[in-house]
Amino acid sequence: MEKFFGIKCRYSGLIPQVVVLVATVRALKMHGGGPKVVAGKPLAPEYTDENLALLQAGLGNMIKHIQNALKYGVNVVVAVNSFKDDTPAEVELVRKAAIEAGAMDAVVSRHWMEGGKGAVDLAKAVVEACEKPSNFKQLYDVNLSIKEKIEIICKEIYGADGVDYSPEAEAKIELYTKLGFANLPLCMAKTHLSLSHDAALKGVPTGFRVPIRDIRASVGSGFLYPL
Repeated sequence: MEKFFGIKCRYSGLIPQVVVLVATVRALKMHGGGPKVVAGKPLAPEYTDENLALLQAGLGNMIKHIQNALKYGVNVVVAVNSFKDDTPAEVELVRKAAIEAGAMDAVVSRHWMEGGKGAVDLAKAVVEACEKPSNFKQLYDVNLSIKEKIEIICKEIYGADGVDYSPEAEAKIELYTKLGFANLPLCMAKTHLSLSHDAALKGVPTGFRVPIRDIRASVGSGFLYPL
């Protein structure tokens, strides 16, 4: 999200109207405490049988992502990417939670099975959301210090209590500031398996600090990326 909103929009002049957030029943069950999914092994029954309690426990992860997108002042459409083992009750639970959390719409999409026609309703919802007013704004002022921008992302988007910097990261911050790169936007590089930096922390984790081990520069593209 930081990469798209912080870089493409800033330099190309594009103003986004809508965020399309993809959610699956299986992923939300994982965030609710479901067993680990291992490639090549059969799925546990928690994922193939209806389990509304497990799904309910994981909905907070989707809700947090919706809240994060809304911080940018744009409309949100949730694509409920539905698969063969999902039951109507499970899919409807996701849809209802998404709309209650502030999404403009939440649409079931079955393009994996039906091809293009399985995503027609989603496409219509995206078009409708694009035609609605939005109030896009950046998450942070690029003229803030590198550390201030990192900490805004970690606290506002990930939900961290704070940030810890390695000596290498501290040295890079000092160097980039001296070179005049401090006003560049950021593209954070971390695991996609958790809102936090730790893939094992599912749902909506709290009480953690984000360790920054290094910061690198893509000066030609115009951004810094903390690791």
